[in-house]
Formats: sequence, structure tokens, C-alpha cells
Amino acid sequence: MDGLHLLLVEDNVLNQKLIFLSLTKYGFVIDIANNGAEAVQKVRETRYDLVLMDLMMPVMDGFEATVSIRSFEKEQNVHPTPIIGLTANTFDADREKCLAIGMDEYMAKPFDFTVFKAILENLGISKS
Repeated sequence: MDGLHLLLVEDNVLNQKLIFLSLTKYGFVIDIANNGAEAVQKVRETRYDLVLMDLMMPVMDGFEATVSIRSFEKEQNVHPTPIIGLTANTFDADREKCLAIGMDEYMAKPFDFTVFKAILENLGISKS
């Protein structure tokens, strides 16, 4: 996983810090966006290996941001960046909505590195 460039999209500062600390010790390079609008702008400027996208945020939520990112990638004819939705909700309907709008996977909070690592393996994402 060493060297994967990840965009963490999260409005809660405590969650940002916890996830940042969990991932940097494994060699991830992490940029942070505080809302979906910032995430869309960052994805337009930088190519990421992965986006961790909170679903409920002010300004632009994770659903809207994902749709915008997928539209941008299609316009630019670039390979879609894997996006994992993050939420405190664990309802099947939330997971289905995430996948339906173009996210690659869904993960419940609180952040669990073991679950995250399994998702990366399932998505075929690695850089060691």
C-alpha cells in the first residue's frame, strides 16, 4: 500500500485526524477535502489512486460529488478513480445508492483499517 495517493473527503475534523493517522502509518499519501465541492476541484487538479468519500457533508454531499467526478472523468476520457463511500449509516439502501451512482464500494464508520484493506484487495488496489 506504500505510496498510494488518496483523497480523504470528510467534513468532521476528528474523523479526518483519525483516518489520516490510521493510513499514513501504512505509507499512504493523503490529501484532505472538507466537502464534496473541494473534492471535485481536487480531482480535477490531481490524479488520485483512491478517494474515500464521506456521504453527508455541507456544501456538496458525497453523492453529488461522486456524480460530478464521474462526469468529469468521462468528459476527460480518463480511467475512473476508485471511490469508497464512508458513512455512519449501515443500511443496505445506502450501499445500493453508493454503487448505483458510481462508487466502487461502501464502508461504515468508524473507520476500520482491516475492513479498508479487504476492500482494497477486493478492488485490486495495491502499491507495495
